[in-house]
Amino acid sequence: MSAVTKERTETEAVKPPGKRSNRPNGNKTKRDERWKRFRSSRVLLLLMVPGVAYFLVFHYGAFIGNAVAFKEYVPFDGLWASPWVGFENFDRMFVDPDFWHATWNTLFLAVLQLVFFFPVPLGLALLLHSLTSDLTRRFVQSVVYLPHFLSWVIVVALFQQVLADTGLLNSVLGQAGLHSVDIIGNPDAYPALVVAQVVWKDAGWGTIIFLAALMQVDEQQYEAAAIDGAGPWRRFWHVTLPSIRPVVILLLIMRLGDILSVGFEQMLLQRQSVGPEAGEVLDTFVFWQGIVGGDTGYAAAAGLFKGVVGAILVFAANKVAHRLGEQGVYK
Repeated sequence: MSAVTKERTETEAVKPPGKRSNRPNGNKTKRDERWKRFRSSRVLLLLMVPGVAYFLVFHYGAFIGNAVAFKEYVPFDGLWASPWVGFENFDRMFVDPDFWHATWNTLFLAVLQLVFFFPVPLGLALLLHSLTSDLTRRFVQSVVYLPHFLSWVIVVALFQQVLADTGLLNSVLGQAGLHSVDIIGNPDAYPALVVAQVVWKDAGWGTIIFLAALMQVDEQQYEAAAIDGAGPWRRFWHVTLPSIRPVVILLLIMRLGDILSVGFEQMLLQRQSVGPEAGEVLDTFVFWQGIVGGDTGYAAAAGLFKGVVGAILVFAANKVAHRLGEQGVYK
């Protein structure tokens, strides 16, 4: 017997019994633990099924419809039988001045909403968090949440009843002997009107996530900062803001991904009052080209362009967040 064989035999002889079977037993134990967790969470998993099915069918399954952007789509022929035209729809789109005008209006309104609307829920959440009376806080929350549940048809109708030529505002100005103001039909006032409508409708609803983040801030940090002589502003800057910064950055990245969607119903309901020059955005452009005009392939190309730009903005913003040391949406 050689020295190597003798050494291997001695090693196997001193090896503890049963060590070779540890791996299969370990795998079985892990499978048992996963099955136990699955059974204990079966109710929650069943509750997830409708949501998962919705996203699979109407979001991931809808990806197939992007092929319409590369076809001369004929509804009677169907998706696969319609002739393939490649990038012809995109070539038409990039030289169409109406498309670029709608894109500019969309970007302009999106930037206004990002600058003037995005900070409002945070400020409102800070005010609600500072209230000492729980009854007052719940009452204010109920009041500011309510507009979110109103449809855009009702919201636009309310603003028209107040700000139209024959609305409440001009009636009061007329009784006071002052000149009437044209807000609803004024293209110059349209961007400010749109932002005001969004703030009134969704600012309260946007405070929910910020309030949840503020609830997680340790009160002892505020007490320690107050003992060190920090005033309200310094406590906000050095305690509150760093604590909720990951949530703010996460919501900002998600907002950038949806920046080219500025509200289809809201814009469509007011487009005729201000005209296409001021009221046309990408969503209404797709509607008028595809649904009304019947040019489905061209409209699908514009919609795909909007989706690609949103995805690029999400990836870029998430990369910047990682460079700044933040977690972002994903790693």
